[in-house]
Amino acid sequence: MGNRLSKIYTRTGDDGSTGLGDGTRVAKESARVEAYGTVDETNSAVGMVLGAPELPPEIARCLTEIQHDLFDLGGELCIPGHVMINAAHIARLEKELDGFNEGLPPLKEFILPGGGQAAAACHLARAVCRRAERRLWSLARVEVVSPEALKYLNRLSDLLFVIARLLARGAAGEVVWRRTKAPNA
Repeated sequence: MGNRLSKIYTRTGDDGSTGLGDGTRVAKESARVEAYGTVDETNSAVGMVLGAPELPPEIARCLTEIQHDLFDLGGELCIPGHVMINAAHIARLEKELDGFNEGLPPLKEFILPGGGQAAAACHLARAVCRRAERRLWSLARVEVVSPEALKYLNRLSDLLFVIARLLARGAAGEVVWRRTKAPNA
């Protein structure tokens, strides 16, 4: 492991640049920094779900593993050419997704993000994850990005949606989107 921070502020970023894990300096708004920054936001949003009271243990276990994965993904993105997320990570997400989705009724309508504190937090984590995926695709258009990293975020957003549905069903319930009709003018 590299150097640990003993002093939180370094002043090296005061010029609008930041250091990558390989020592390269890049602009703070570069596509790479945007990508790993939004992965970090996703991890924080998953942490908000984990902070919800009375979270089922199997969901807490799954989300904790995901937080470790997201930290690894951030590290991967911080060091160009480094790979930490692989096919086994995606397979694990798919297995979790299939298991959690098994007991849910099929969707016939769109649902609104909500359904209680934990479900709403999970919907927010899903939306942030989708943004992270978009940022990662932006990076992939200009630099090499592992295809597994892209697949991971895609599966994760699906898994967060399914978990949000489970959490809503155990709390306030899912709220179905009510299609509004345009008024006759």
